[in-house]
Amino acid sequence: MEFSVAVASQIDSWKVVKRAEELGFTSSWFYDTQLLNPDVFICMALAAANTNTIRLGTGVLIPSNRIEPVTANAFATLNKIAPGRIDFGVGTGFTGRRTMGLSAIHLEEMKTYIQRVQGLLLGETISWDFEDKERKIRFLNPDFGLINIEDPVPLHVSAMGPRARELTAELEAGWLNFSGDNEAALRDLDHMQSTWAGAAHNPDDLKSTLFFLGAVLSGDAEADASKLMVQAAPSTAVIFHNMLDSIQPMPLALPQGMADVLEAYRAIHAEYSPADARYLDNHRGHLMFLKEEEKALLTPEMVKATTMSGTRDELLDRLGELGEAGYTQFAVQVVSGVEDALEDWSEIFARL
Repeated sequence: MEFSVAVASQIDSWKVVKRAEELGFTSSWFYDTQLLNPDVFICMALAAANTNTIRLGTGVLIPSNRIEPVTANAFATLNKIAPGRIDFGVGTGFTGRRTMGLSAIHLEEMKTYIQRVQGLLLGETISWDFEDKERKIRFLNPDFGLINIEDPVPLHVSAMGPRARELTAELEAGWLNFSGDNEAALRDLDHMQSTWAGAAHNPDDLKSTLFFLGAVLSGDAEADASKLMVQAAPSTAVIFHNMLDSIQPMPLALPQGMADVLEAYRAIHAEYSPADARYLDNHRGHLMFLKEEEKALLTPEMVKATTMSGTRDELLDRLGELGEAGYTQFAVQVVSGVEDALEDWSEIFARL
């Protein structure tokens, strides 16, 4: 079992990653959300220059937001700073595209993008269509030592649906999942494992990473409520951001408590302006903090029920179950301002 830290990319994120390295974490993942956070590759470069062993990955890169040679060059540059410690995490686009009012890209488009980036990182000459013309491109002087395309950059795909998981298996990539609910996480893993086996791959070769937000609780009601609302609630809020987004249809049924909160969110959402770009306010603070208008809508009880939160014993039971089922890495996101939560999670992970 491996343990990693996820961060909403910031210039100082390297400090969190360096501390995670000192605590024995094996990997770190940086969110690629260009209208919410500083540039992911700049933040990763700072981490690469200030660490020695921990892996550094995009969690996840959105293909449409950078052309392939730019992405390949960024990875090759990072690989020069931190040889053999770079991971290429990629997805069809949730936050990174929705903040611009866009839906996810098509899987075939992502597949082509991945193959081109990987080809460049292998030193190949690839065919690349751009500005309505097909061209051949490659790194022109990798032997000059300015970049590193000698050490491999492993691929990991964020795959929430069946077709995306089929692509993950086809590409023999690592699988990235995001969930704070054990039942859903186990169901997703079972499907990914079946898809992997269906592609005739060795089950032991599947690398499955589960991302989550949560809080390690002490049993003190007041202190725990505060922890939940700061460290974990941004994840619960995203559930509603997703349901309110015009790109996504509303769910047909919800538990009564969540249905009531959704209606309250819907009323607030209707007031966002401009009316043709409500996604601008909807996604503000995504996985980082609660907006002021959200703070009265979510309760600590709801947050605990929808995130990886609990006492130490509860979390050991939950994570132990997920590890036994086949998850190979847990990635906990640490929220800005409460980075010391990393110490709590380190103690949990050390006992697994």
